[in-house]
Amino acid sequence: MAKDAKKPNIFKRIFGTVGKFFRDLIAEVKKVTWPTAKQVLNNTAVVLVVCIICGVALFAIDSAFAAIVRLLIHA
Repeated sequence: MAKDAKKPNIFKRIFGTVGKFFRDLIAEVKKVTWPTAKQVLNNTAVVLVVCIICGVALFAIDSAFAAIVRLLIHA
C-alpha cells in the first residue's frame, strides 16, 4: 500500500511530462542562432544559382545522349 501512495496519478505524470517537453522545447529554441535577412537572401541566391547550373548541365548531357541515340538509330 505504501508503494501506491508515493506514485502520482496518471494525469499528473502525463501532464508533467508534456509540460517538461514544452519547457525544454522553448529553452532549445532560445539557443538557436537565427540568420539575418541578408544571410537568408545570400543563401537563397546561392541555392538558385546552383540549381540553374545543375539544370543546364543536365539538359546539356541529356541533349548529347539523345543526339547520340538518334545517330545510332538512324545509322
